[in-house]
Amino acid sequence: MKKHGHYCKVCGEYKANEKFSGKGHASHICKSCASLPAETQAELMTLNRLLNLPWRLSKEQLSWLKNRLKDRRPDVRALAQEQYEMRFPPRHLEDDEFNFFDEEKRASLFEGLYADTGENEVSLLTTNRPNVLIILMESFGGVFVESLGGIPGVSPNLERLSKEGVFFTNCYANSFRTDRGTVCTFSGYQSFPTVSVMKSPAKSRTLPSIAGKLREQGYATDFLYGGDINFTNMKSYLLGSGYQQLTADVDFSMEERKNPWGVNDDITFEYLYRQIKERDTDQPWHTAFLTLSSHEPFEVPYHRLKEKIPNAFAFTDDCLGKFIDKLKTLPQWKNLLIVCLPDHGYYYPEEGLVHDPRIHHIPMLWLGGAIKQPIVIDKLMNQSDMAATLLAQLGISHKEFNFSRNVLGKNYKYPFAYYTYNNGFAFRDSTGTTLIDNNSGKTLIESPAPNERRTELGKAILQSSYDDLGAR
Repeated sequence: MKKHGHYCKVCGEYKANEKFSGKGHASHICKSCASLPAETQAELMTLNRLLNLPWRLSKEQLSWLKNRLKDRRPDVRALAQEQYEMRFPPRHLEDDEFNFFDEEKRASLFEGLYADTGENEVSLLTTNRPNVLIILMESFGGVFVESLGGIPGVSPNLERLSKEGVFFTNCYANSFRTDRGTVCTFSGYQSFPTVSVMKSPAKSRTLPSIAGKLREQGYATDFLYGGDINFTNMKSYLLGSGYQQLTADVDFSMEERKNPWGVNDDITFEYLYRQIKERDTDQPWHTAFLTLSSHEPFEVPYHRLKEKIPNAFAFTDDCLGKFIDKLKTLPQWKNLLIVCLPDHGYYYPEEGLVHDPRIHHIPMLWLGGAIKQPIVIDKLMNQSDMAATLLAQLGISHKEFNFSRNVLGKNYKYPFAYYTYNNGFAFRDSTGTTLIDNNSGKTLIESPAPNERRTELGKAILQSSYDDLGAR
């Protein structure tokens, strides 16, 4: 299909000629991208080139791609890794790299870690069939939430709303990328240090999902994202998970797509509000929404904070606060449950290890008229546990969610958090944290003291998760 307009090599879009200045037309940089800092332009051009690499690479292209694996910019490194793995899939599912224990010992260590039965200790909801809205907040880690030890002043709305709902204060993201965090959230599945399940449709379509379980109960389902929903095979995963309708960047006008990644959060939050306001049906519904603006290059139409990165997160927080306040005025509020949590954390300020617990610590907040009363829950947990916890509150079985725990269940007797990063993993419980680099085999964090039990349990989960994925 022939593309119309003039190509911008920064954003990768074809735009009308009037979107370019004279010099910009010659250099293939639109007016919007020309206003960005030179460093941001360079990064976006690199990302655009990565996204448009041919499947079969020349020697020069392969060499360039390998060099991007070592790029100083995190998003460039991560996307380069994804592009490389799509062409040269890791063999970890077939080799013995993560077979730390014989089957008897692995099973013994793993037994009981992910219990799937038991009554709720507490009922959070006024109804077991509320409408369910899940807001997955791009990168919105605890480092931006003052009450969780983050920097002050970034998220006053989240802080305010946390006193009105159910605030989970000791939750940890399973992974470090949106594609991984999305699967962890909506399928309650484990994260992997070397594999993106989303990019393996043969595997991802075998996973259970919140949307799939709710559809079995008669819910209508839809998903909203202001960016490219085909990125990292997201569209395939969402459709396979049970979402009946998808809305993405292409469903908005070019004027609305002002962020280099797509549509800013103020526009998508307003779109979502209108959609909810206009729903007049007896059929229960579930909507999921992935925000976008708190992503590099952090270009947002908001200027409350001087520092660029915190300001972008403050913008998302502002959008969330206004959205919730407007929803409260609608009749739909009474029967609505809203779950807010990030897809992953963010390394800010840039101090300490990139994947220490501070970075993976995330907020999770349940709001809405369906909430009985405000409560703070400080049980140690993972974002993947949200699926089982939510379904249990709705009285829906979650037995097929192998790595998701009902943290409000009576059998949740051993709280812990486990997460992975680029070929490494961490295990955290009441005794402390162990973080291990698989490449070197070195233990990077043992806090407050070495603990062999934490190491063994982390390895058992890592081995068990690959066994589970390999069997799918």
